[in-house]
Amino acid sequence: MQDLNNFIQNALAEDIGSGDYTTLSTIPHNQMGEAICWVKEDCIIAGVEMAKKIGEIADPSLKIEFLFEDGAHILAPKNIGSIKGSVHSILKLERLLLNCMQRMSAIATKTNHLVQLLAPFQTQILDTRKTTPNFRIAEKWAVKIGGGMNHRFGLYDQILIKDNHIKAAGGIQEAIDACASYLFKHQMQIPVIVEVKNTEEFLIANNANIVDRILVDNFTPTAIKSLIDQHICSKPIEASGGITEQNILEYAQSGVNYVSLGDLTHHVQSVDISLKIV
Repeated sequence: MQDLNNFIQNALAEDIGSGDYTTLSTIPHNQMGEAICWVKEDCIIAGVEMAKKIGEIADPSLKIEFLFEDGAHILAPKNIGSIKGSVHSILKLERLLLNCMQRMSAIATKTNHLVQLLAPFQTQILDTRKTTPNFRIAEKWAVKIGGGMNHRFGLYDQILIKDNHIKAAGGIQEAIDACASYLFKHQMQIPVIVEVKNTEEFLIANNANIVDRILVDNFTPTAIKSLIDQHICSKPIEASGGITEQNILEYAQSGVNYVSLGDLTHHVQSVDISLKIV
């Protein structure tokens, strides 16, 4: 919660700076009013709770009421809520509130679409760390609202041994051995995922006791299905690399447990949402 508070406070400070001089110079300081939040595109709405938190921090006296909860399917055009109180406060938070809701709703909508595509299968959708700097908290929140799952939030909550770690360590076995020694030395219990690029690396990762999940990078659905059909895998499999809406069903059909897509957060077009004084 403190991370969320810090994000909002920093974002407001970035926007307001030494003062909202347009509002200060045109509107009486004590003027009260109401603004309506309009959604102009069909979407899965996300950022409702974020908007409420922004209001609490910007001006606790504001009355913010939404007619829908995060995750609701909105058919546009739709009035989804209102903000009542100081016009100065409403205009100060307007841009931050809209920036968050527009982008979060886009991510939630895209995620939900893919989740629905995979509904007949057991494959879960994961996000990645391919997020906007200092906006990760909102983007990963939106993925969850859309029905997806969060991968690691940062470098501190999971170990993910990727190709560059393997190269720098001298090989996949060396990287896994070094990781096991580190965990033992520091008495750490943290999930360990290993990225593999071929069957040989897959077998090494599968035989390692410390490995909780294997990430198959740029494997074809056919190659993944072959590994699963041979019953040589004892760990959950995550597929990543080149996965899109066009081929995601093929990966689900292969029997893979997870698919991770950076596309969820770095290739979205914000939903058109506005806040209008009435």
